[in-house]
Amino acid sequence: MLRSFAFACLAALAVPAAGQNVPAATLDQLAATPVITVHISEQLRKPPDEATLRVGTEAPADTASAALAANNAKTEKLLGAIRAAGIESKDIQTQGVSLAADYAYDPPVNGRQNRRLAGYIARNSVQIKTRRIDQLTQLIDSLTASGATEIYGPEFSMADPAPLRAEARRLAMARGEAEASEYARNAGFARVQLLSVEEGVSYRVNDLPIVSGTRIPPVAAPPPPPAAPERDSIEPGQIATGVSLTLQYRMQR
Repeated sequence: MLRSFAFACLAALAVPAAGQNVPAATLDQLAATPVITVHISEQLRKPPDEATLRVGTEAPADTASAALAANNAKTEKLLGAIRAAGIESKDIQTQGVSLAADYAYDPPVNGRQNRRLAGYIARNSVQIKTRRIDQLTQLIDSLTASGATEIYGPEFSMADPAPLRAEARRLAMARGEAEASEYARNAGFARVQLLSVEEGVSYRVNDLPIVSGTRIPPVAAPPPPPAAPERDSIEPGQIATGVSLTLQYRMQR
């Protein structure tokens, strides 16, 4: 390896001055004050302060109009329970309304099975956001008692991750300078000077999404919600937020 490096240096010296793009003085300058690049990732964790749920209702009927009317009544009852739980209108959003044919299948005859139209099923999906993390179990109980047949979530998040990301950025900068300074001291230099900062995509990770794709079968007469437990059984875990930086420094004597 050393021989190859020496040969490369001799070859470079043999090239006529007119054919060199970089002056020889530049190499001396780079050796006198070399540049170092470090890549730093930093993440911090914090409990979430909000959770998102997607709640659905459905209603079967003989006709499409009857299914839609029945499901609208269920949805209005569900929205009433959502508002009664203290969720504001800005945190309630309809995600979708659907109507599908419902088929029944007759017993097979001569190896063939016929289907017939049995009616229609109307569905509605609503997304809600709550900041009462400690009352999620109570909220889910209230929603099911009010006619919810599907509940997806919760998805935990932070309303404002900027302060935590700013702290991660500060720590990353401090780590970058410390590592670059260590390299400089090992190379016989006294300090480093920051030349450039490049930030990659900041990231956010949900540690514990708890209830996932829970489907609750419809009941004719839902029982009243049970008393709230002493401690909510859903654990929100923590949210990790961080930054990735590319820092460039010049070593100085």
